[in-house]
Amino acid sequence: MIDDTDRRILDELARDAGLTSAALGGRVGLSPSAAHRRVRLLEQRGLIDGYRARLSKAARGNPSIVFVEVTLSGQSRLVLAEFEQAIKLCNEITEAHLMGGQADYLLKVEVREGDSYERIHRELLAGLPGVQRLVSLFSIRTVIEDSR
Repeated sequence: MIDDTDRRILDELARDAGLTSAALGGRVGLSPSAAHRRVRLLEQRGLIDGYRARLSKAARGNPSIVFVEVTLSGQSRLVLAEFEQAIKLCNEITEAHLMGGQADYLLKVEVREGDSYERIHRELLAGLPGVQRLVSLFSIRTVIEDSR
């Protein structure tokens, strides 16, 4: 179980993973050393996966976002495994979710400035193993983006 202080620490780190122990402690009401100890315990318990820089759109090539619903030719363990292995090699796919409902997967694809979705669709997505159908949904604007 985590207590309210642990939850506040996790929330603060989700907003800014670069906080020093002193700054974090100040925000959650702990000394720097107590904040540091708590963070290490949260890491050891697997509640903090890691730390990463959140890149700006400019640093990522000013991408357009396309969500792609993927229907596979089957549901066997082998078909799913081959598809999942292949998408892990595609840099343009930034998220992938196994879904319930009509589509088998929902992919988040970033199309960098100067590239075309047509190329990604034709050369990358349509050639993935087991793909039967692709439905592309183009994002107009991101309203909320989770930084956690």
